[in-house]
Amino acid sequence: MDLNVKHMIKNQLVRREIADKKVLEAIEKVPRHLFVSKGQRPFAYSDNPLPIGHGQTISQPYIVAFMTEVLKVKPHHAVLEIGTGCGYQAAILSLLVKNVISLEIVKALADSTKKRLKKMNYKNIDVFCSNGEKGWAKDAPYDRIITTAAPTQVPDALIEQLNFDGRMIIPVGPDINYQYLQIITKNKRGIIRTKQSLPVRFVPMV
Repeated sequence: MDLNVKHMIKNQLVRREIADKKVLEAIEKVPRHLFVSKGQRPFAYSDNPLPIGHGQTISQPYIVAFMTEVLKVKPHHAVLEIGTGCGYQAAILSLLVKNVISLEIVKALADSTKKRLKKMNYKNIDVFCSNGEKGWAKDAPYDRIITTAAPTQVPDALIEQLNFDGRMIIPVGPDINYQYLQIITKNKRGIIRTKQSLPVRFVPMV
């Protein structure tokens, strides 16, 4: 699988201008094939989303890399992730930041992913079964927030739980055929700015 990872990084990420060396190194260290079912493992390093059960998917490698790079994380950051899924995105982030709080609304996925991450020895990720639209106030504020499920508009709770000098990336749109990534920043005075980025297709936030 090592050759598959290197091929993925060179041909799917670097060629599409993913340039942050720390992000690329983290992606290389996380075995993507262990986050999908055995039947999907031959396709794990292709640049496509893959089904992980319960109507959910693991995002394509390029989107994972793009969103991680755009977050501009630092080692001291606390990160909130909405939409744990199989845990692949959280695993990558965990190698780059202090800790990750990850929320998954599907209990079966939350439970199986907790076990997977524990078995793989990711110690700075906490997974909770919860409605991501409400965020996770208990451990707020968060330096960075990343969402892998799309609401029709940015939830107020996530804006409130974003720290000063914070940054969020979130897909937003009325349906799966019309979504864009939004990059949201909050400066030291609490002023919010939003920039629209790539068109994407994510499962809806419910």
